[in-house]
Amino acid sequence: MSLIACSNSDDKSNPQPSPRTALKFGQTAETAGADGKGTAQITPDTVVYVDKAGAETPEHGLFAVVRFKAGNRSKAPVTTTVGKGGFRWKTPDGKTVKAGNSEGAGRIAPVGFSEGAPDVSPSTYQVDSVAFDITAAEKGGTLVYVDGDGVAFRWKVPSTSSGSTAGALKSALQ
Repeated sequence: MSLIACSNSDDKSNPQPSPRTALKFGQTAETAGADGKGTAQITPDTVVYVDKAGAETPEHGLFAVVRFKAGNRSKAPVTTTVGKGGFRWKTPDGKTVKAGNSEGAGRIAPVGFSEGAPDVSPSTYQVDSVAFDITAAEKGGTLVYVDGDGVAFRWKVPSTSSGSTAGALKSALQ
């Protein structure tokens, strides 16, 4: 059975894609690899807010450190856009902050939470983290990941430290 819709109107519709709704923090996004090559699964699942990370002190008062998993189910390596500025923090008032936006935030690499490079081997996943130097008022923002096709994926981030590895991540940052 086929259905056909008709109208007597000359109204030419120009359908637009609806804005991508925010994913639940901890939910996986299927993303395009760098330059649109391959597919990577990106899953941010833990956030901690700290006023110091090792010897690093935030310029804006607080580091928001997000742990994420990058997965690759294919038989070929895939490169994420993490190394090309793929992650951003959108503050509650709409300002965009790039990952590693200060000298301190750019040097944060907690042991056990920074496996690496943007390259993900076939049939594996790796754990990594990104840090943002923000103000206390900017907690609870939206994490944005822009993939290799330019598509933005968004997650609403809790305004308090949370996630299954929050305690371990906080300890690794001391």
